[in-house]
Amino acid sequence: MEGIILVNKPKGISSFDVIRKLKKILKTKKIGHTGTLDPLATGLMLICVGKATKLASDLEAKNKVYLADFEIGYATDTYDIEGKRIAENLIDISKDNLELSLKKFIGGIKQVPPMYSAIKIDGNKLYHLARKGIEIERPERDVTIEYINLLDFKDNKAKIETKVSKGCYIRSLIYDIGLDLGTYATMTELQRINVGEYSLTNSYTLEQMEEMAQNNDFSFLNSVEDVFSYEKYNLETEKELTLFKNGNTVKIKDSLENKKYRVYYQDEFLGLASIENNNLLKGYKYY
Repeated sequence: MEGIILVNKPKGISSFDVIRKLKKILKTKKIGHTGTLDPLATGLMLICVGKATKLASDLEAKNKVYLADFEIGYATDTYDIEGKRIAENLIDISKDNLELSLKKFIGGIKQVPPMYSAIKIDGNKLYHLARKGIEIERPERDVTIEYINLLDFKDNKAKIETKVSKGCYIRSLIYDIGLDLGTYATMTELQRINVGEYSLTNSYTLEQMEEMAQNNDFSFLNSVEDVFSYEKYNLETEKELTLFKNGNTVKIKDSLENKKYRVYYQDEFLGLASIENNNLLKGYKYY
């Protein structure tokens, strides 16, 4: 069994819990996700099954769209509502001031990840240190914010929609917005609604998938061929087929655009590849 699943993660469970439940539903062990969601967060997770796990990094690299709610005036140690309140500065913030602040974060920015995160520094996961009351300096990371739209604002409570690059922490973004306003801000809700071109509207809940699997219906499992809608490239000879399957570079006759392709031989889907220097085809060893 292999493919990619669009999962609608519920609130209150971890990304690992989603994987654990899917292993039972699908009766398979080789499953991986393409981007963690905290227990507080809900929404879209792309789950790779079987040999598709080799392609997780391609999906993880895609931009993501979130809906986020936050309150202005206090901070917690986790930057979200589930943490311990550590600071407070209740001041009146106007909608105009908030919108001006949001604009400052559009584009490429530097972001310090929160201590309560799974990032490793010197072999230690930050949240393990945070739980011991240890805070260490975290290096800034380059992230990109494509847009931030203010959807609602009243009584220092706001709701935004934002599209961000891989590696961006919405909790940190909201915390930094609070600092820019001269106070603090804490995330209260988070929902991921898009990963690249994939939408939450096309996802399945764990309960739906469990019921479908019991009826031997696995239509929620998308093939790699369908998920990656790259242009097709057909290998022409058995020699090219052998080179591709062995993970070697294949020199092609025609000059093609340097990009990613779906690779076939005699109408059989073999996997994904990229073309470099216009005529060198290199596969992902997915077959």
